[in-house]
Amino acid sequence: MTESIPDQSHDDKPASPKTMDILEIMSLLPHRYPFLLIDRVIEIEPRHRIVAIKNVTINEQFFQGHFPGYPIMPGVLMVEAIAQVGGALLLAEIPDRDSKLMVFTSIENARFRRPVTPGDQLRIEVTVLNWRSRGVKMGGKITVDGKPVCDATVMCQIVPRVTKKVDTTVESAE
Repeated sequence: MTESIPDQSHDDKPASPKTMDILEIMSLLPHRYPFLLIDRVIEIEPRHRIVAIKNVTINEQFFQGHFPGYPIMPGVLMVEAIAQVGGALLLAEIPDRDSKLMVFTSIENARFRRPVTPGDQLRIEVTVLNWRSRGVKMGGKITVDGKPVCDATVMCQIVPRVTKKVDTTVESAE
């Protein structure tokens, strides 16, 4: 008895992952604590859409000064979270991503609708609006418990990763 093998063309690619854990996210993005703003990816449609989760805790460094006695997540970090989620989608499609960085080129129409506080779980959804060879325009929206807290349109570009030596010598003032 012979076993039937499904018909596959040589163009078939393995299915893209539908979720990502923190280690997979860190393999794509160069960001690290305290600036990595994604905990988990829960949905991916390659080149089209991605949804991620960020659990906001009182242990976040920015809460020390934003604001004492009334901790709220800075809006600029919510926009950064949108860009990082988009970066996870974009960089997953770049074969030589270890030699590339994704950088902001513009932020448009950012709106902040209600404060994000410790204990909130951000649901960050990013949709591709325009994908070109070196850059992407994406629409992002963040909700907490189904209620909108932030939305923005961001444009990002892929650039070569250049390592520069930092001069750490200090001249004496004699």
